[in-house]
Amino acid sequence: MSIKNFLENISENSPFYKKKFQEIGFNVNDFKSMEDFSKLPFTTKDDLRDAYPLGMLACPEEKVVRIHSSSGTTGKPVIIPYTQKDVDDWKVMMKRCYEIAGVKPSDRVQITPGYGLWTAGIGFQLGAEFLGAMTIPTGPGNTDRQIEMMISLKSTVLTSTSSYALLLGEEIEKRGLKNDIHLRIGIIGSERWGERMKKRIEELLNIESFDIYGLTEVYGPGIGLDCKYHNGIHVFDDFMYFEVIDPNTLEVLPDGVKGELVITTFKKEGAPLLRYRTRDITSINHELCECGLRYPRIERLTGRTDDMFKVKGVNCFPAQIEKVLREFDELFSEYQIILDRFEGKERVTLRVECRDPGNISLSKRISRKIKDRVGATFEVELLSFGGLPRSEKKTKRVFDMRDEI
Repeated sequence: MSIKNFLENISENSPFYKKKFQEIGFNVNDFKSMEDFSKLPFTTKDDLRDAYPLGMLACPEEKVVRIHSSSGTTGKPVIIPYTQKDVDDWKVMMKRCYEIAGVKPSDRVQITPGYGLWTAGIGFQLGAEFLGAMTIPTGPGNTDRQIEMMISLKSTVLTSTSSYALLLGEEIEKRGLKNDIHLRIGIIGSERWGERMKKRIEELLNIESFDIYGLTEVYGPGIGLDCKYHNGIHVFDDFMYFEVIDPNTLEVLPDGVKGELVITTFKKEGAPLLRYRTRDITSINHELCECGLRYPRIERLTGRTDDMFKVKGVNCFPAQIEKVLREFDELFSEYQIILDRFEGKERVTLRVECRDPGNISLSKRISRKIKDRVGATFEVELLSFGGLPRSEKKTKRVFDMRDEI
C-alpha cells in the first residue's frame, strides 16, 4: 500500500482520522508528494486513550480477530484491534527478527515475556513458530521452572526483558549451572538497557544478545532488531514509515540527529496510525549497513521524552546517568535514582552496585562527574553486588517521592 492509498483508507474508514482531517481542512487530493507528509497531523497516546475502547478502528468489527492492550499503568488503557492480516504481517516481521539474529528452525526458543493482553509473549511465539523453531512458551516468572526447562529442553534462544535476563543469568551463576545451559542467542527488549547491562547479561548466559524494538500501539515486538554488527536497530520500512522529529518544534530532523521517533503504520487494517509519536528518543540512519540489509537503522534507544526528571531546575535523563556510570569499571549495571526532600530541599540520590561499596573516594568522583556532565548534584550511595532488587518484568529506575514528603 502506498502512502496515498493509506491516507485515502483512513480518511474513508477511520472515524477518528476522518474527523481529524476535517478539523484541519485536509483533503487527500492535496497530498502530492512525500514533501507534503510533514504537514500531516500527529497521533499521540492520549488520542488512543480518548478513543477507548475501539474508537481507532478502521475496518468492520467482523474483521477483528484479536485485541491487545498496552502494558502502561497510568491513565486509560490503550486498546488495539488486529485483523488477520495485521497478525500475519506481524508474524512476518517477527520471523525476520529471528532470522537476522541467526536463529534457525533447529533452534529451541524459550519465551519468558508475558502473555494475555500484552503483545510480547504471543508475538515472540508467532515468529518462532512461523520460522519452524521449537517454541517453549514458559511465560514470565517461576525462575526455578525456567531454569529447569532451559536445561532439560536445551533451549538455545532466550527471549526476555533485559531485567529478567539479568535475573536469570545471576541465578544460574549463583547455582553453578552455567555449564549446563545451551543458550547461544538472546533476543531482548521491552525496556531501554545500557551497554554495561548488555555485556553483563552476555557474560552470564554465554550468549550474543540482540536488541528488539516494538510497541503495542504499532504491532508489538518485532518491528526492528539490531544485526550481528550491533550498530543500530534495523526497522522494517516495508511495513511502516519512520521519522525523527524535534519534540519541541515538531520539525522533522535529518539523519543522525537525535529526536523523537514517529511511526506511520501504512499497512495496518485494524488500527492504522498516522505519525504516531512514540516518545522514544533515537536517531535514524538510512546508510547501507555492513550486513547488507537495506532497512534503515535507528540508534539504540537512549530514553523517552516522558522519562525526564527535573532537579532544582535541571532537566535530567536516566540515559545521561548511565553514560557516566559506564566510565567506572568498579560499578555493576544496576542502579536507582531516588528523588525526595531533606530539610525542605530537593535531594537526588544515586544508588549503584559496586565492587568496593566502602570506597568513599569513588562515590565522590562519580558525583563530581555527574555534576560536570548533567549540571545537578547527586548524592552517590555505593551498594554491594545484589544490593538492589531484581525484576521479572521491567526494572524501575527513577523513584520520585518529593510529593510524598
